[in-house]
Amino acid sequence: MPVLNLQEDTHRRLNILTGEWILVSPHRMKRPWQGIVEEAAKDEKLKYDPDCYLCPGNSRAGGIKNPHYKETFVFDNDFSALISDSPSLKLNNKNLLVAKGEKGICRVVCFSPRHDLTLADLSEDEIKKVIDVWSDEYETLGKKDFINYVQIFENKGEMMGCSNPHPHGQIWAQQSVPVEPAKETLQQKNYLRKNKSCLLCDYLKAELKGKERIVYQNQGFAAFVPFWATWPFEILIISKRHRENILEFSEKEKSSFAEILRIITGTYDRVFSQRDGDPNVSFPYSAGIHQSPTDGKDHDEWHFHFHFYPPLLRSAKIKKFMVGYEMLAEPQRDFTPELSAEKLREVIFI
Repeated sequence: MPVLNLQEDTHRRLNILTGEWILVSPHRMKRPWQGIVEEAAKDEKLKYDPDCYLCPGNSRAGGIKNPHYKETFVFDNDFSALISDSPSLKLNNKNLLVAKGEKGICRVVCFSPRHDLTLADLSEDEIKKVIDVWSDEYETLGKKDFINYVQIFENKGEMMGCSNPHPHGQIWAQQSVPVEPAKETLQQKNYLRKNKSCLLCDYLKAELKGKERIVYQNQGFAAFVPFWATWPFEILIISKRHRENILEFSEKEKSSFAEILRIITGTYDRVFSQRDGDPNVSFPYSAGIHQSPTDGKDHDEWHFHFHFYPPLLRSAKIKKFMVGYEMLAEPQRDFTPELSAEKLREVIFI
C-alpha cells in the first residue's frame, strides 16, 4: 500500500488548533539548503537612549514620565487600540452591516530598563520576572467583569511592525474572545467532547514520540515546529503538564518556561549567523501566549501554549510573504516543518 511521503509529495496538513489547512510543496526544495548568509544592517545601540519613550526616566506622549525602573515596567498604552469606557452600542442593517462596541485595556510591558537588549539577551532570572508580570496582568485584567480574554504578545523587529527597539511586549485585554483564540477554543472543546482527553496533551505525546520536529525540551515544556506550521521557522511551545493558563504554573514551571524562552529566542538569532557562536541577526517575530479565556466559564479543554511566528525565509533579508494563492486560497510552504526543525537543532543556543 503506497504511503504519503511528507518530504517528497505535495500534500495538505491540518492545523488541529484552528481546523484550517495548509498546502505543503516539498518537491520545490529539491536542492541543497539555501540558507544564504547575509549580514543584517547593524545599529549601534545604546544602553540608554535619551530619545526613547520607553527608557527609564524619559517622557512619553502627553508628558507622562517613566519612573527610573530597574527591572520590568508596565503602563497603560498611550495610544490604546481598546478603551475601557467605549460605548456598548450596536449596528445591524439587515444582518449585512453589523458592528458592536468593544471595551478593553491595552498595556505595555518593558522587559528591561536596558535599551540595547532583546528577550534573547536576558538571563533566565530576568525572563522569569517578565513571566511573573504576565501572570499578574492576566490575573488582574481577567478579574474585570468586562474582560473575557487577555492576549499577551510581542512584536520584535521593524519587519514585524515594531517601531521601538527597546525590549517590550504588549497586553490587549478585551470584552470579546478574539478570532484566533475562539477557533482554538472550539477545536479543543470539540476534541475533548469526542475523545474525553485534551487535544494538546495527545498531540504533545505524538510529537515527543516521533521527535523529528522537536527543537528543544526541558522538564516542564517542549518546543517544536508544529506539524502544520505556516511560517518557515514557526515554533510552538507547550507545557508538558495540563495547564489551562499561566496562573496554574508552579515556580519550577515558571523557571522552565524562562529557560525555554531564552533558548528558543537565542536559537533564532543564530539561524542566519555568519559562523556558529557569532550571532549577528536579531531574528524578528510575532509571538505570544494562548490560554484560557477569562469569561468566568470552565475551560477544561484549554491547554497553555506559546506561538512564535518569525517571517524570515532563507536569509536575514529574505522574508516569506503571504501573497497571491495564500491570500486568496490557503497558506502554502515549500520548506517542510521537519527540515525547519533540523536546521534549528543544528544551531540550538543552550
